[in-house]
Amino acid sequence: MYGSHLSIAGGMVNALDEAQRLDMDCVQVFTKNQRQWRVKPLDPGEKTAWLDKLKELGWNNPRKTGPDRVVSHNSYLINMASPDPEAWDKSVALQRVELERCEELLIPLCVAHPGAHLGAPRKPGEPNVLEGKPSKDETGGLKRIVKALDRLHMELKGYRTMTCLETTVGSGTNLGYDFAHLAFILQRVKQPERVGICFDTCHVTAAGYDMTTPANAKSVLRKFASICGTSTLKVFHFNDSIGAVGSRKDRHAHIGEGECGESCFAAILQRKSFSKLPKILETPKAVDNEGQAWDLVNIRRLKGLATRTVNEISR
Repeated sequence: MYGSHLSIAGGMVNALDEAQRLDMDCVQVFTKNQRQWRVKPLDPGEKTAWLDKLKELGWNNPRKTGPDRVVSHNSYLINMASPDPEAWDKSVALQRVELERCEELLIPLCVAHPGAHLGAPRKPGEPNVLEGKPSKDETGGLKRIVKALDRLHMELKGYRTMTCLETTVGSGTNLGYDFAHLAFILQRVKQPERVGICFDTCHVTAAGYDMTTPANAKSVLRKFASICGTSTLKVFHFNDSIGAVGSRKDRHAHIGEGECGESCFAAILQRKSFSKLPKILETPKAVDNEGQAWDLVNIRRLKGLATRTVNEISR
């Protein structure tokens, strides 16, 4: 289940065509311009081309006949933790559009950043306190995310598309850097079965979870399971991290060229329970020095790590 975030330039179906050309098992896309509040309706011809290609690939009936293979990422503008009522309403309305488009396009998973509470920021360079008690500002933001999800679930009854809250590095006042933040939301939404988690390897590392050795990687995954539950995991973002462990820097690197450590990826890839979950690259595009697409280079590296023994895995 290896894939990548691919461009929809020139038509959404182009991302599916590219995934097929690169022999990928899954794909992530934006369903619209992610940096604009105004949204054009889906073009009927574009929608038909997308659905026809999904059918051709056999990716049009998730969960009933196989794993979820298509993922959407929501707009970067959305902040469901905002304390400003007008901004919160605007964010929830745009997230509704995201889910409506996913439902129309038979996209089962919609990755969303939890949001930023916009209260008192921490000092630059101050590390995250993991598994600690959320601050007052953080608690308020988390409650607003719960409120947003409950409203969306009430308004969009019967939708199959699941919102997948993404782990974050904890920059600024962003929530979701602590597994406990995600558990807080999952434990309080009225329909938790409609919410999953996207585990981003770069974000988790930069947040402060050290997976740079086999023992540490297994410990972090056990910690996640004890706090959030393994069944909540629906998708992985596979990115190496330019920033060191705990740096709170959200900068992606090619697999094996950052600070996550080989064991971070190997621990996930070698766990059978994760084998049918989409693993999406968000690493830089273009080609390497030999003219090969970086997505293929990174997938080849991941496949190699999936079969390495503990003694063969280096930091």
